[in-house]
Amino acid sequence: MSQLVAWFSRQLIARPHISNATITGVLFGFGDVISQQLVERREKHDWGRTGRFGLIGFFFMGPVVGGWYRALDRIFTTTGPTIALKKVCCDQLLFAPCLYVGLIPLIGMSEGLRTSKELKDRLTKDYTTVLFTNWKLWPAVQLFNFYVVPLHFRLVLVNFVALGWNTYLSWISHK
Repeated sequence: MSQLVAWFSRQLIARPHISNATITGVLFGFGDVISQQLVERREKHDWGRTGRFGLIGFFFMGPVVGGWYRALDRIFTTTGPTIALKKVCCDQLLFAPCLYVGLIPLIGMSEGLRTSKELKDRLTKDYTTVLFTNWKLWPAVQLFNFYVVPLHFRLVLVNFVALGWNTYLSWISHK
């Protein structure tokens, strides 16, 4: 097991983009599986939906969030509790509101919404709920993440916490 962790750590350092995209895609898809099976209790699993959700994780969330963490570390070059708090403020007050403006319509498009009115209606319906719920969970997670976790493991930690969050996002976007 320790060899697997060491290999994974090396991959995160050597190939951060593909490693982060892959783990994000897998866990996004798994969050949808949990949503369909345990939350929605669907009789017939929609594997296409799971695949689309995983692709959003791989092509959008992994690269965008991974890039954001690297940018924060370039902006805030020192460490400590004050810097971690500044990163959390940037993350939650600047990044999260913008992220969901992109993510919610993207999920809508993956479900077949095509017109700008349909996408705007979805964003209007879900945005405030998602953002306010985000603020109940992520500031504490991110404070720990930015203060304790090395850069190459940040997205991994977030992805495991996000397993529950992705389940929520899948459920909220499909209810």
